[in-house]
Amino acid sequence: MNDGRVKVPRRLTIFLTIFLPVVAALVAGLARAWRSGGQADPWIWALPAALMVALMGQLLAKNLWRWLLWIAIGATGAALIFCTIAAARPPDLWAAVGLLIMTLLAGFGSRGLREGGTRLIAVGLLVLAGLLAWRGPSQPLTAVADRPVLAVIAALPLFWAEGARADAPIITVLRTRFTVRPLDDPRALAGSGARALLLAQPRAMTAEELVAIDAWVRAGGTALVLADPLLRWPTALPPGDRRRAPSVSLLGPLLAHWGVEPGVLAEAETRHFLDDGQLVTLSGTQAFTGRQPGCVPPRGAIMRCRIGQGRVVLLGDADLIDDRLWLADPASPLDPRVWAADTPALVGHWMGVSIARGRHWFREAGDVVTGLRWALIFGTGWAILGMVLFRRTEQRLEQ
Repeated sequence: MNDGRVKVPRRLTIFLTIFLPVVAALVAGLARAWRSGGQADPWIWALPAALMVALMGQLLAKNLWRWLLWIAIGATGAALIFCTIAAARPPDLWAAVGLLIMTLLAGFGSRGLREGGTRLIAVGLLVLAGLLAWRGPSQPLTAVADRPVLAVIAALPLFWAEGARADAPIITVLRTRFTVRPLDDPRALAGSGARALLLAQPRAMTAEELVAIDAWVRAGGTALVLADPLLRWPTALPPGDRRRAPSVSLLGPLLAHWGVEPGVLAEAETRHFLDDGQLVTLSGTQAFTGRQPGCVPPRGAIMRCRIGQGRVVLLGDADLIDDRLWLADPASPLDPRVWAADTPALVGHWMGVSIARGRHWFREAGDVVTGLRWALIFGTGWAILGMVLFRRTEQRLEQ
């Protein structure tokens, strides 16, 4: 008897039951990745995938546990394929395994809640999934015990400047690895105990002050020099205000003494990937060339020079440490999960400390589109394969 309802083919039901959760988890993870600054980290997909599989654990019939396993593997596989292609390199192994384990724990934990005899085990599985979600991804930075002194000479608003009630985010991060000491007079470097120097777009200096910096470096200091010919750092101070950072670098005499000459100026904002895949966002960048044998030919925008017993890392851009170019959530500078570039980690590395592991990032827009396409192709193929296998199993049982 026809009751007026449309009968959906069984194969289509199986296909959609597998395909839709996989796609929903993929899209939800992609949205989270964009909000995190474009990180291609499988952990970003862990929560959407776990929630989707947990939901299916509640909706599927008790005898369909194989479907649940198939959905969990499909959601994990689609996310990993997307991350691999979008970042142009495979994801971290621990992150990939963690994504699968967390998804399975959430799915079977949710399913176990429906059965009275397994509820205690189910709660344990869900607790394990929660612990994995909490401790698995990169954790917020905490201060280390042994922090060398870092001297900072800069005209940029890094320390309680322009009405701010806190340090700039880059300084907040550096304080976890250094004892940061702002200096107004470079002649105080020798007695500061500093092992490293951040020289970022300083005001005009006297010859004596430039000599003090040169002597400190030659004695064994490590300096990160940010000499920007086209500073775009936002400021509320009016033009001509002496508190404003200079719009062009005033370090020409010092750089010339080190045998460094300015090269091509790239005015556009660019995402610059280093050889190891780490990302820094640059804005209005000056290239440099070195005339001294101690200067290594620049790799991209970065020039490295050996000066006496010390070393210098030189970039023709100071905007790169502006949090607008590396931080997706200004309220959480210590959480690498919301960084939009590896800038803090690179700044620390250039000055001799380790801050955080390099992240995996979306490369070009074309890579993201290609990754999404292949993830959807995988999800479709996986759902079709599941449809064929599970329908054959049902038909055998019906005979």
